[in-house]
Amino acid sequence: MEPVSDQRIYSNRYRVTHLIARGGMALVYRADDTLLGRPVALKILYPELSADPLFVERFRREAQAAASLSHPNIVPVFDWGEDNGTYFIVMELIDGTSLADVLRGSRTMTPSRSAQLIAQVAAALGYAHRNGVVHRDVKPGNILITSDGQVKVTDFGIAQAVASEDQFAEAGSVMGTATYFSPEQAEGAAVDGRSDVYSLGVVLYEMLVGRPPYIGDSPIEVSRQHVHATVPPISQFADAIPSDLEAIVMMALAKSPGQRYQNADELRADLLRFSEGRPVSAVSREGAFFGADATRAVSAVSSGERTQAVPVMTGPRTDVRRRRRGPNYSLITTGVAILVVVVAGLAYFLTSGKSGVSSMPNVVGQPVASAISTLRADGLTIGSTITESSSKPSGTVLSTDPPANAHVTSGQAVNLKVSLGKSTAPVTVPDVTTQSLSNAESVLSQDLLTPKVVFTSVIPASGGSPGTVLTQNPAAGTNAHTGDVITLTVLSPSAAFPVPSVIGQSTLQAASILGQAGLTISQTTATACSNRYDTGLVVSTNPGPSTSVKAGTSVELITSSGFCQVVVPNVIGMSQSDATTSLKAQGLVLGLTSTASDPACTIGNAGTVLAQSAPPGSSVLYSSAVDLTFCP
Repeated sequence: MEPVSDQRIYSNRYRVTHLIARGGMALVYRADDTLLGRPVALKILYPELSADPLFVERFRREAQAAASLSHPNIVPVFDWGEDNGTYFIVMELIDGTSLADVLRGSRTMTPSRSAQLIAQVAAALGYAHRNGVVHRDVKPGNILITSDGQVKVTDFGIAQAVASEDQFAEAGSVMGTATYFSPEQAEGAAVDGRSDVYSLGVVLYEMLVGRPPYIGDSPIEVSRQHVHATVPPISQFADAIPSDLEAIVMMALAKSPGQRYQNADELRADLLRFSEGRPVSAVSREGAFFGADATRAVSAVSSGERTQAVPVMTGPRTDVRRRRRGPNYSLITTGVAILVVVVAGLAYFLTSGKSGVSSMPNVVGQPVASAISTLRADGLTIGSTITESSSKPSGTVLSTDPPANAHVTSGQAVNLKVSLGKSTAPVTVPDVTTQSLSNAESVLSQDLLTPKVVFTSVIPASGGSPGTVLTQNPAAGTNAHTGDVITLTVLSPSAAFPVPSVIGQSTLQAASILGQAGLTISQTTATACSNRYDTGLVVSTNPGPSTSVKAGTSVELITSSGFCQVVVPNVIGMSQSDATTSLKAQGLVLGLTSTASDPACTIGNAGTVLAQSAPPGSSVLYSSAVDLTFCP
């Protein structure tokens, strides 16, 4: 970090101290939150962009998108605002480094470490996708690694709600980072969570081989390769990568979204299987990624690693059907189609007696490698491959489509169903209620159980927080088997829920508790005297505890200013025991005691209070000591 000479204070609260990084739209500073007494990261929009309402709106959208997400692997957003025309976002300050810094200089990471880190990123993206947010700029620079090895995903700068229209990129261009674009993003098409899966596949590829799959002389060239080029095999750059992990990468990098993992949770599950030494569901598909025309490396360009607007590429992708042309091309399209049919028919007629296949070979029960070899030897290609648990040994072909003995032709694609082996074993369902969704999913995955999430807006009598497991089915302690589905009922982020009690907590503890519940801390504060809580501790909140609110609601903290004043009782004439009881009832304590001779003292009132240090009816601080003088 680079110290700054001008330690400006934003919104009379955030004092910048060090420059952390320069991004595509903003500067990131280390700052001190003078209100809560903690360090934060302050992301400040470039001054020349603050005058542009489109950039300001994109910046605002980043804050709202990130602030709605509460997950252990996502950098939380605490606040955002404007100060004299300068816009900023306040985030948690992460003690660690970015993945981009770790990979700088073409450095690589071990397969096991890469899988563990990317699984955490996938958990964060899966949570975001379930909450309607697509990141759209997944790259090493937006993946932070804390000093204890935890991953934090940041910079939802161009994230948008799923199915909402991006109004902020210029016409004919798309926002993002060219090196990590998905093909559909490069084409300017609508994107969903599978686009983030592709980008994460690019990151994993780079972690393993020391470079991304596509590099070029300009962002436009890199975007073109995402749409048209074949992914260079990992073995071209690194020969010690396990085949299962390579299969995971290649499935994530399928150009067609339908051939990728259908969500980040599926990718995470496969990475966890790989880490645990279990069979993965990804299987390399023939022709989808490899070929003699694989892209070769050219000089890298740093501009492809910046978030920026890049002209939209036009299809077709290498494995996606060409889009239908307009009416002006109908005759050409029809003519080409007829020509293809005629040529194909003629070729089949001339070769059917030599290399054609009249019936589908029976490869059911064979190891998948042997089955693929048999099918290829007979002139067939491999289509999709899916896996499922069965009593058959792992890697055994369970069925084919077309089935055995069906009529097939040379070059026809065959879909395979392959066994994952026996994956059921007795297991006791753990208790994940009251846990965050991400923690609950992690616990269930460790026991090889499959979590199924159901969101609800109904608050149970016991209360709950957004993103927290309210109930589970089957219940904790139930006997189950690995692979069984555990349904988790989770409070929807849009539901109203009770404000958790933070009374008696420090402001830092209160901010953490409220932040985990999806609430924010108000910039306005107040104090009140308290006879129960020490100075600085929270004595009440506005809204108060148990008040129903929605995620994102701002909560004002009222902290203790110290003891309140109480009225001193009249204890003159009382015995020491009665006087002590009376003082205690008012929150006072007995101080020094003494005796004194006085005409008012007689045999009848010996041992009673003759005088008190604080006059009756006066006001003193709670817990003050009152000295008493007694008749001898």
